[in-house]
Amino acid sequence: MRIRVVAPVIATPLVPLVFDEYRAAARADTDMSLATLDKGPASIESRYDEALAVPDVVAKVVAAEQDGMDAAIIDCMGDPGLEAARERVSIPVIGPAETSMHVACMLGHRFSVVTVLDTLIPAFDNHAIRMGLTARMASVRTVGIPVLELHDHSRLLEAVIDESLRAVEDDGAHVIVLGCTGMAGVAQALLGGLKQHLVTDVPVIDPTVLAVMMAEALVDLQLTHSKRTYPAPPDKNIVGY
Repeated sequence: MRIRVVAPVIATPLVPLVFDEYRAAARADTDMSLATLDKGPASIESRYDEALAVPDVVAKVVAAEQDGMDAAIIDCMGDPGLEAARERVSIPVIGPAETSMHVACMLGHRFSVVTVLDTLIPAFDNHAIRMGLTARMASVRTVGIPVLELHDHSRLLEAVIDESLRAVEDDGAHVIVLGCTGMAGVAQALLGGLKQHLVTDVPVIDPTVLAVMMAEALVDLQLTHSKRTYPAPPDKNIVGY
């Protein structure tokens, strides 16, 4: 099977590091490829950034289908362009946030998202509202580290452990969702950090790993999104795209 990861940003040093985590999560028979944007932001840290990224995200997902990919993953917890891309193609398109938040509800009564900056809290609130999960989301906590600085894993891990403990102890979270795909690869270390604080019963979801496995499962099951929910857009003249 062939899966295209669409990073909704221009090429940055963090992108190939995160893509390595996607490849590590894939099965041996899954061919993973990466696309970055020709035009767009260097990172997604606001709804403004998301809006700038969406046109080329959709274009890259369309190109993935034309290239014979079996599925596409939008590499961002904002899920930018997810619904628009699903209207435009027939292959499964995976949003890590949508997938992680729904699976979190399968694993526990309430979940918390631990993301990068306070500017993203409204975006996760909106995700929960759109998916009908407001009552299941205990909190959104932030580590105060910009996306482009997430390569400093020791700094990131210390902050993620601290905020995850607060989410469990203060907010009542039963599941932790890492709230940025740039945090890929820290889930196991986070579990170890929680264990050191005697928290051994709280699952941690790495959205990159889950997105790959969900894409593989949907392809195996020959399932894709409903065209009644995501009907193909009507043909019309569109200038500039």
